[in-house]
Amino acid sequence: MEERVTGLNDVTSSGQTPMDDDDLEDLIPSHVVTRADLDEAELRNLVRANDWLRRQQFTTHQILDDLWLRRLHRRMFGDVWRWAGEYRPRQTNIGVSPGAIGPSTRALVLDTNAWINADSLTPAQVAVRFHHGLVLIHPFRNGNGRHARLAADLLLRAMGGSALSWGALGSSDTNDLRDRYLAALRSADNGDFAELEEFAIG
Repeated sequence: MEERVTGLNDVTSSGQTPMDDDDLEDLIPSHVVTRADLDEAELRNLVRANDWLRRQQFTTHQILDDLWLRRLHRRMFGDVWRWAGEYRPRQTNIGVSPGAIGPSTRALVLDTNAWINADSLTPAQVAVRFHHGLVLIHPFRNGNGRHARLAADLLLRAMGGSALSWGALGSSDTNDLRDRYLAALRSADNGDFAELEEFAIG
């Protein structure tokens, strides 16, 4: 029997942030009933967003802006969630407090600009640290990991690089990839980026 997407903590597969009934009331597609329906709706939205993004060329100045990052989230999920692109209004089990999201994101943008200008990190290393900072802040109700990975890839492209592999060169086992990704994020939380760089850059 397929999991229905109603009620607290139902939307938790794939490591996504649990959402409560208020979040779920803001679902836009009326046909979504099961977890599979939701996954499919989000995937269609992400495919459309990626098709659009492939035709664009952004500068690092454009990407490193908290308003642009919110617009990216809306582009990725705006066909599915009314709150797409809006900072989350309450505390979750990970991430900074809601009131600190804006200031923390702006601080990350400034830090990332400093890393680029200092020229002591490779563009890929800058992108990995930018990604980790976004995940740590956890700005949105959901989709934070996908948003942070895409934002990092776009930043790297703006710096003249190619998209990161995000573990694609390793195991094809989804659970193994997720476990490695989460372990690498935890190491980065403690200031050790080697594992996350290895996972992301390949």
